[in-house]
Amino acid sequence: MNKIRVMVVDDTAVVRLLLTEMLGSDPQVEVVATAPNGKIALEKLDAVAPDILILDVEMPELDGLQTLTLLRQRNASLPVIMFSSHTQAGASVAIEALHRGATDVVGKPSNAALGETREALLSRIKAFCRRVIDSDSDASRILRKMSPALKPRRPITVQRIDAVVIAISTGGPNALSELIPRLPKDLPAPILVVQHMPPVFTRILAERLASKSKLRVEEGMEQAHVEPGSVWLAPGDHHMTVERSAGGVRLAMDQKPHENSCRPSADCLFRSAADVYGEHLLAVVMTGMGQDGLRGCQRIYASGGQVIIQDEASSVVWGMPGAVAKAGLADEIVPLSGMADEIVRRVRESHRTGIANGLS
Repeated sequence: MNKIRVMVVDDTAVVRLLLTEMLGSDPQVEVVATAPNGKIALEKLDAVAPDILILDVEMPELDGLQTLTLLRQRNASLPVIMFSSHTQAGASVAIEALHRGATDVVGKPSNAALGETREALLSRIKAFCRRVIDSDSDASRILRKMSPALKPRRPITVQRIDAVVIAISTGGPNALSELIPRLPKDLPAPILVVQHMPPVFTRILAERLASKSKLRVEEGMEQAHVEPGSVWLAPGDHHMTVERSAGGVRLAMDQKPHENSCRPSADCLFRSAADVYGEHLLAVVMTGMGQDGLRGCQRIYASGGQVIIQDEASSVVWGMPGAVAKAGLADEIVPLSGMADEIVRRVRESHRTGIANGLS
């Protein structure tokens, strides 16, 4: 069996040792090299030929961002997981790293969370390097080439879309940076987003998206009014839902148990949105591991809402959208480059049809 070759780059010897033991305990993974800074890592890169890099953010001589920038000039496709602290500074640098080409970010653990960090790293390593594990399996190659068995597309009676909900995870910050700034200021529906990220990271991401977007982009707040012209990003470690009251639709936050090992969870948002908006809802499921959003899409689909997903080719990981496709719930499969246009088209057409039909 082929093993995934990992290089660990961190300036702390204890962390290098910890990660080597933590990852090496998995039979599918092998740490083939370590380096105390980016300069040494780049010097070793060609000789070691890793399948994936775990890269610390703060290092002497050549830090994580500088290393990533130089690496991407040499190799645009090597998966890189940034290993970052959950501090304000760490989150800011990690978000910047994602925009410079990092594949994902995993937070450095406390002693009590080593098991969670191990699982987070291994799940990403295996997802990003699936080709290595499967390369010696003829059956796996055949399965990867097979398209999901999609159900025939249902006829859709165009209903006014009053809200758009988005589920997104691994690869999400870059995908959102392409999607959100392309949405027009006069889009007649609010956007509600669940991006799987820890606290602080979601606020930094919202601020970055806001600086590039025509729409108002903010991290979700308790009882915030949901209306067109706004994008709300679920805060890390909180589920975000919607509820209807006499004053209109408002956001609600809670810290109920994780769903799909996630908090925030897209399923929580999608279920509440289906209850509030019914058939007047568009769900979008984009790049990400796992299947968060699947059960919510089942509820939205059953309520008469629409569901579109990102295609496999443009997804960093096709877990979440792939699960929706395989369940036969996708009304359309769309590349990232066309996602903004597809959302705008569906929302605007639904409102024109509503006006023509005399709907309020």
